[in-house]
Amino acid sequence: MAAKITAAQVKELRDKTSVGMMDAKKALVSADGDMQKAIDELREKGIAKAAKKSDRIAAEGLAHIEISGNKAAIIEVNSETDFVSSNDKFINLVNEIGKAIVENEPKDMDAALALKVSEGTIQEAITGLTAVIGEKITLRRFKVLDKTDSQVFGSYLHNGGLIAAVTILEGSDEEAAKDVAMHVAAINPRYIDRDHVPSDVLDHEKEVFTEETKAEGKPEKIIPHIVEGRVNKFLSEISLADQEFVKDSDLTVQQYVESKKSKLVDYVRFEVGEGIEKPKEDFAQEVKNQMK
Repeated sequence: MAAKITAAQVKELRDKTSVGMMDAKKALVSADGDMQKAIDELREKGIAKAAKKSDRIAAEGLAHIEISGNKAAIIEVNSETDFVSSNDKFINLVNEIGKAIVENEPKDMDAALALKVSEGTIQEAITGLTAVIGEKITLRRFKVLDKTDSQVFGSYLHNGGLIAAVTILEGSDEEAAKDVAMHVAAINPRYIDRDHVPSDVLDHEKEVFTEETKAEGKPEKIIPHIVEGRVNKFLSEISLADQEFVKDSDLTVQQYVESKKSKLVDYVRFEVGEGIEKPKEDFAQEVKNQMK
């Protein structure tokens, strides 16, 4: 039996691809309700203007970086409103959590929440502040990076902590590492270089680009050449090493780093609330429900 296509699915596909309602519905019916298949189909037909990501930033809070010697901790602590994220008590707790995590390098979230801070464990401190402020506070995620003595950290906090980025470069140029961290914060690469892009992701894009190019009516013999160009453009969008450097578009990030006698080693980027959807409030519906 064919999957029932809902209005919400049609809206989601339209939001992601900017296509008309009927095109969106047809693609979903054809894909049996599979969102990714429907997006691919629209791209192949050349209808989709852009398969936009729908990672709506909904949660508030702060991302924070704490560096101690050869270790760097990057954390995200969420609150319900941005008003709370500017509260001194909240900021102090975020700083304390960062210090405890970089010093102890916990293996998982349970171990992190059991670490000691000034108000008991991190979990107890979070529970206590939640009671005082009246908003749910959560340590959402953390990562600890280790470097060697021949490497340097670069760190950058955007907008007071809405985005945090940490980089590791082989070499001694801390300024270059910070520049790359700023680039990571601004451009949001998905992989460090093309070798780290999973083969299934690359194969999938090649397939879509091939169908897209065929649909444009290009001569068979030049299709592989066009597809190769489109794959390289795709890589330049998602791979840190291949991206145009944000401070000098004549260079890729890789070329900039090499000009500083350095080498890309690792990076982490946290954006507050990425991937969290807040429930959308439909006030009209709420009023109707209350009138029943």
